[in-house]
Order: sequence, then C-alpha cells, then structure tokens
Amino acid sequence: MKRSRINAIMSAADEMIRRHGFVLPPFAFWSPDQFRARRDTARRVIEARCGWDITDYGQGRFDEMGLFLFTLRNGSLADLQRGGGMCYAEKLLISRQDQLSPMHTHILKAEDIINRGGATLVVQLYGSDDAGRFAEDRGGRVRCDGIDRAYGPGEKLRLAPGESVTLMPGDWHAFWGEGGDVLIGEVSTVNDDLTDNIFREPIGRFADVEEDEPPTHLLVSDYDRWLA
Repeated sequence: MKRSRINAIMSAADEMIRRHGFVLPPFAFWSPDQFRARRDTARRVIEARCGWDITDYGQGRFDEMGLFLFTLRNGSLADLQRGGGMCYAEKLLISRQDQLSPMHTHILKAEDIINRGGATLVVQLYGSDDAGRFAEDRGGRVRCDGIDRAYGPGEKLRLAPGESVTLMPGDWHAFWGEGGDVLIGEVSTVNDDLTDNIFREPIGRFADVEEDEPPTHLLVSDYDRWLA
C-alpha cells in the first residue's frame, strides 16, 4: 500500500470514529518525531503494539480485502499465561461496505465482535476439525449478546448496531460491511497479531508499505523500524 493511501485512510477513519462518539487516545495523534522523542515513556504502548493498523493482507486490493484497526489497549501474554494481571485487549475496527476480512481463527484469543454503529456487520462462521483446522462441513456454537446459539457451516450472522458475537479459538470467521461501512468494537483476551492469526489461505497479516510520502502517524508495523 502507498503511504499516501494509508495517511488518507487514517484521516477518514478518525472522522468516522468521532461521528460515532468515540475519540482515539492522545498517542494516536503523535507525529513520527514525537513518537521517537517519547519512545522511552511510551515503551508500554510500543511493546503492546497499540496504535494504528491498516492492512490489505499483502494482496494490494484494500477496497476488496482489507481492514482498518486501532489497538486501544493490550495486555501481556505473560500475564495471560500465569492467569493474572492485564489479560485483555480492546480495538476499534472499520469494515467498509463489501470489504472482506478473510477467513481466519485464533489459537489463544477469545473475542467479542461488536457492531458499534453504521451499517450491518456480516460474520461468516465455520467450525474446526479435531486438529483445529478449517472444516468446511462443521459448525459450532457462539454467544450472541449473551445468548448461546448453534451455527451451521458457512452460516452468516448479520449484526445490527449494538449487537455482538463472542468467538472462541477454533471459530473460523470472516466479516464485512453490508449496506455501508461499519464501526466495530473488539474486546478480547490478550492480542498477538504476530503469531495468533491463522488464515485459511496463505496470506500476510500486514501491508507492504510503499513510501511515496512521509507518514502522518506510525503504524504498529512501523515501530520496529522507526523506533529502534
């Protein structure tokens, strides 16, 4: 993705988030130079990989397959493994109309996916086989707004604003906006985007960035290079 496109997506996302009554935290608006100057005091933000995340999954077709994310807070895998401490994470996402976030599951992360506003969020579900692999012929069970329900293989849940689904490890899922763009909330156990996204197809988690202009704000995938 071109950096100019990423910068434009950030600006449009901030506007949409504000229209729905949310405001991103102060570090969201730091310039790269401000981030460098504050990298010692912001070490927890950097280590937790909180911040902007815009991906086309390395496919170069953001409008068709892509996702906007902002990690607001993220706990520690060490805390999760010992069973105490900061074991949770929270994100805001934007799924555009008909923009696919492709079929995937997680090994560790359980998550609530919440339609925070906009159009309808479609979540397509499949179950896992006994080894945890994608199973085209299996369904499973999820919780929708606290109510347990079964789903069939390939079933599409349609979540209106305010509605949510709880997904557990092994629930394979893809999602997109239907009828317009959707602001999504994600509340989960600790988030690890480096190792805990298992895609059905062999695709990447992050975008390859073409630096055609300076970044307005850093992506989480920029931290290792820009803040070393």
